[in-house]
Amino acid sequence: MSTPLLSLLLSGLTLFGLPADASPTKQLQVKSFQVDLSERVPHMLDLIRNTQLPSSDYVAASESTNDTLSTGISLHTLKDLQNEWLTGFDWDEEQASINKLHHFTVNIEGIDVHFVHEVSGSPGAIPIILLHGWPGTFLEMAPLIDLLAPKSQPKGKTTNTTFDVVIPSLPGFGFSSSPPTKIWTTQDTARVFNTLMTQALGYQRYAVHGTDWGSSVGYSMYEQFNTTVRATHLNFLPFAPPTPADIAAKNITLSPGEVVAEKRGNDWATAGNGYFSEQTTKPNDIGLALYDNPVGQLAWIGAKFIIWSDPRQGTGPSILTHSEILREVSLYYLTRSFVSSVYIYNQNPSGFRNGNYTNVKAPTDAPLLYTTFEYNIGFWPKEYVAAVGNLVYYKFREFGGHFPGLDNPAGLADDLKEIGNYWVY
Repeated sequence: MSTPLLSLLLSGLTLFGLPADASPTKQLQVKSFQVDLSERVPHMLDLIRNTQLPSSDYVAASESTNDTLSTGISLHTLKDLQNEWLTGFDWDEEQASINKLHHFTVNIEGIDVHFVHEVSGSPGAIPIILLHGWPGTFLEMAPLIDLLAPKSQPKGKTTNTTFDVVIPSLPGFGFSSSPPTKIWTTQDTARVFNTLMTQALGYQRYAVHGTDWGSSVGYSMYEQFNTTVRATHLNFLPFAPPTPADIAAKNITLSPGEVVAEKRGNDWATAGNGYFSEQTTKPNDIGLALYDNPVGQLAWIGAKFIIWSDPRQGTGPSILTHSEILREVSLYYLTRSFVSSVYIYNQNPSGFRNGNYTNVKAPTDAPLLYTTFEYNIGFWPKEYVAAVGNLVYYKFREFGGHFPGLDNPAGLADDLKEIGNYWVY
């Protein structure tokens, strides 16, 4: 092969999301992918238009307009979202925006893994895989791309930490196919995603970020693949959160913001996890009931985006608006992935690992970084995070909740850039 032709091919790999220095395994064929769901939209809109909701709220819900109450999403909010879906939301526009990203698929262990891959224009970029949870999708991480993988460095700031960003859809979510067996844990997904990074994309070492179920997958990657995963950042842990009594018994002093975070976590544990039990024990019941019911999915999923986020969502650094919620729910409905997505709970019935925090530290010297967002639904003080890994960085942020990629992308990106202070090239 001539040198100019080889250079052109390598240049094309970089352009379309594969790093020029990568060496993908021949058996794993990475294919470019484009989102095309428009033909399913008319049916979705018909269902939205013809869905009838109650004329007034029920007593328990109408006593307060506070959507954070355990009764769930309020009727007026759901009606507002339904109306916006019909009058102010255009899937074709959203799809065109989504297709500006570089999408790919690759079959690993019988799963067609969908992922976005955006390569930084900067030398020395750190490969990082960003892992969403439920009810998130790869879209939850998309706002981080321009912050982490700029195509060029700002003038005078050539030392900024930059990344090659990989955002997969979890198995059974979005455009990724469901696991090939009924017995499939987050440890299995961790293995598949390590193969994605090392064999499909050719990265010898990489960093991980995860939230919600993505934190479970990410932590499994951190502990299982300590030669390839060389830094991990989380904002949620796969270990049972300590109770207020546990924290008090350790004489841990909390800041005012941490007191709020502790209360949020305790509220979720005592009154906010009914969905968790349903999806763990009866995924087919809720999955099939809402399969062809977009407004039902909006109520079930939209409630989490509203209740689990910062009350100031959509203001300040937050881009978590009604439009973003509709985009996420539309993706679930149009990809017909609601049923398969909730099965992640059934396949991992223990949910959180044992919360005694004794002899649980991951067998790796790779740095662990952690961010607590004040309005998340789980709270782990620094002392608890240090028990599960080589903690080098712990940050408390007053703005943000369970979806920081949408609620505070700038803050999350700044914390991810801290990886550069501990990365060994």
